[in-house]
Amino acid sequence: MQKSNKFFISIIIAAAAAVFIFITNGANIYTDWLWFQALTFERTFLIMFFSNFVLRSIIAVLFAGFIYINLHFTKKPIMNYVSIKEQSNVESLFGEERNQLTDWISRKRLNIIYIVTSVLFGYMFSAISSESWKMVLKFFNRTDFNSFDPIFNNDIGFYVFSLPFLKFLREMGMVLVIITLILVGIIYIIFTGSRSFNQISRKLTARSKKHLSILTFVFLLFKAWDYRLKMYELLFSARGVVFGAGYTDINATLLGYRILLVVVLLLAAAVLFSLFKKNYKLVLWGVGIWILTSVIFTGIYPTAVQQFSVEPNEISRERPYIENNINLTLEAYGLDEITTADFELSEAEISYEELMEYDTVIDNIRLWDSRPLLDTYSQLQELRQYYRFVDIDVDRYHFGDEYRQVMLAARELDQSALPAQAQTWLNKTLKYTHGFGLTMSPVSEIRDSGLPEFYIQDIPPRTNVEIDIDNTAIYYGEKTDNYVVVNTDETEFHYPRGDENVFIHYDGTGGVEVNNILRKGLFALRFNSMRLFLSDDIRNDSQVMFDRNIHQRVRKAAPFLKYDRDPYLVLDQGRLFWIYDAYTTSEQYPYSQPFNGQENYIRNSVKVVVDAYNGTMDYYIVDEDDPIVMTYDKIFSDLFTPFEEMPDSLRAHLRYPQDIFEIQSNIYATYHMRDPVVFYNREDLWDIPREHYAGTNIDMEPYYIMNNLPGEDSAEFILMTPFTPANRNNMVAWMAARMDGENYGELFAYQFPKDQLVYGPSQIESRIDQESEISQLLSLWDQRGSNVIRGNLLVIPINNNILYVEPVFLQSDSDALPELRRVIVAYKDRIIMRDNLTNALEAILDERDVISVPEEDVEEIEEETGQQILEDEDVEEEVEVDPDLLIPDAASSQLAEEANQLYQEAQQALRDGDFARYGELIEELGIKLEELLETGE
Repeated sequence: MQKSNKFFISIIIAAAAAVFIFITNGANIYTDWLWFQALTFERTFLIMFFSNFVLRSIIAVLFAGFIYINLHFTKKPIMNYVSIKEQSNVESLFGEERNQLTDWISRKRLNIIYIVTSVLFGYMFSAISSESWKMVLKFFNRTDFNSFDPIFNNDIGFYVFSLPFLKFLREMGMVLVIITLILVGIIYIIFTGSRSFNQISRKLTARSKKHLSILTFVFLLFKAWDYRLKMYELLFSARGVVFGAGYTDINATLLGYRILLVVVLLLAAAVLFSLFKKNYKLVLWGVGIWILTSVIFTGIYPTAVQQFSVEPNEISRERPYIENNINLTLEAYGLDEITTADFELSEAEISYEELMEYDTVIDNIRLWDSRPLLDTYSQLQELRQYYRFVDIDVDRYHFGDEYRQVMLAARELDQSALPAQAQTWLNKTLKYTHGFGLTMSPVSEIRDSGLPEFYIQDIPPRTNVEIDIDNTAIYYGEKTDNYVVVNTDETEFHYPRGDENVFIHYDGTGGVEVNNILRKGLFALRFNSMRLFLSDDIRNDSQVMFDRNIHQRVRKAAPFLKYDRDPYLVLDQGRLFWIYDAYTTSEQYPYSQPFNGQENYIRNSVKVVVDAYNGTMDYYIVDEDDPIVMTYDKIFSDLFTPFEEMPDSLRAHLRYPQDIFEIQSNIYATYHMRDPVVFYNREDLWDIPREHYAGTNIDMEPYYIMNNLPGEDSAEFILMTPFTPANRNNMVAWMAARMDGENYGELFAYQFPKDQLVYGPSQIESRIDQESEISQLLSLWDQRGSNVIRGNLLVIPINNNILYVEPVFLQSDSDALPELRRVIVAYKDRIIMRDNLTNALEAILDERDVISVPEEDVEEIEEETGQQILEDEDVEEEVEVDPDLLIPDAASSQLAEEANQLYQEAQQALRDGDFARYGELIEELGIKLEELLETGE
């Protein structure tokens, strides 16, 4: 009785667990449906869900059905075997255990075993195909590329869309037949091995031979199809001098596959013939010929052709295939239409006045490096312990008549940074729901203290430029990892204001409404929180926001796209948006060189705009010439939006993404060599230069700058990278991507004259290290409780000249507040370091590197600095002196020291949130600065 009770209880527990799992999964699926519905992507959800479900179901049914039918054919001989064994009392081949097995077998039990086995195999193989729905949908909605491979003359779309689907069918079919052969073969072996039942054994053997022959025939048909598809797969061969089919592949291996295709079809015919003639010698001969042919035509013959025909004449033999690789690789990466030109270097030196004609370029030289600037933003503008700046973005804005490059960051709320006592469900779900505001600063402006000038700062945000700030609450961002419920009876924390806080009620459209008790219960199940179900603060018109992190959000809505590493923030019409670059990729572009070991085709075809307040997402198609994205548009018609519908104000902030540009520049470093002979010899191979950053040498990343491209009258926002020759450090070329207005996406490559030396970034870095005055000062700073950070070295082409600019930051060991203290500028053979860019440019162009000093002060300067200025006694009343040699008098020094102390105390008060003390210290600082000015007069 006790055992039966335990069994009954176990059944109840197992059933309850199964029901709970089913309900939980159902809750997740239904709330996901509501999530997609709130975004108006219902059709996309249904297609993704049901295409996966239907495909897996079809595979499960086909696998289970095929295996069951084949197992069914083994039932009759097995039951006959069992029946005769029962009539005789002779022990079977496997002794007593075999007898117990046959005693246990019955037709009903055998049928149940076969059904269960078939279903299990069907389920297992349906799970393997869980990601194949994307490939199947693309096959049935494929778009032509209108470009053709040079070997079989197929449209590229055949390789991108059709070939993966055909390979999928081939692999699934071959696996299904092989598994069935193994299962059926094991059964026949077990029940045809009796020593005592020779007659039965012969009958079973005859039946098994027919059955196994039919399965073998089907397998051979799949194998013939396999050889046919392998012919197309030669276009992705990686064994030649370049990626793609080479001379040996086309003239030896392809021939071998054609011969093997015929041999296997003949072998299949022999197997079919043997079913009727019961003579398997022909099959055995066929298998031997197949093996011999395979060894010769996929091993010996291709190896001989490669060794004795290709290698002694490799350039002439491989030339057309190298051309194929070059042309199709450039097509696959969108580099076939890149504009190339020579960058003629001016022999005459540019003057300061000529340089200032490019004022937009000079005013937007990016001195602030995003890495130290993130620390500076954090120290100065986070303002509360629970706010975080996750990333610094680079963009450009029009402020009146000025076109300025800026750096900006969103002030997001980090719930994990709340005090321990505030880490309650109510606070994290209903109260602290969003971040607030942003900080923006120009890329080139520095205060005297070495800190950035701010265009937008503080809480609530206040602006120093002409730009609208309306609603900058951030409900969707890079740190919004937890779900929240808004529009509840509980007010939400908006932002701090002195000793008090400002609270609001959300009035946007984001999230899913909790408009009935069923939804409330399902969300409670999804988030495993009964508080959500029991809370009286949650109303029927409240909205649950989940999957708010934009990295997860865009991937959930469109998992078939690849995404950029760095979404960026845009302030448009007074509100905040995130722009996320999305890519279509493929591994199936013939002859194209893979960039990461797999993908060999990429397009930045989609721009995703995410509303930081409402969470809406618009997937704009920006490249209608990309067949892959147009195929997706056919499938998910409610997801994508035409580019024409993007507001002009957002279009003005589209950036050419660094990720794809980095891939393109790495590919172009090799594939700018379009002559097959030059390419084969790697005569002009380029490389990405390296630069010095924070004590280490790193690969130079592409960077955004304002620049006048050669031949253009106005400055524009571009992305660029320099190139150096392989194993050399001088600069040989630079590449740029345009992104303003109608020029968006145009690529340019400019080559320097080969008979002139142009310093590369690493050479400039080495020369900076060797400049004694610079290196001594940096070494001195690095030893006095501070760290010196040398920021990005920028190569700036301007008016047929090259400028190099590198900022120098100083950061205290005890305070992560980097300050921009010096700017290094290099031009031709000169290197100068000054306290700001203007002074450095004036100095390096010999405009204002000295000032006039009364003669009576010169001797004091010489004594203090240890440098001789007066070379003879015949001097004028005024002497020109390097301004860095000037030393203020004692009074000025004292005042400057006191002012600096007040400034440091004010910054500490600001970080502590003591705004009253901060105001007092700023007033005192103002007084000291006035005294300092009077002393200077």
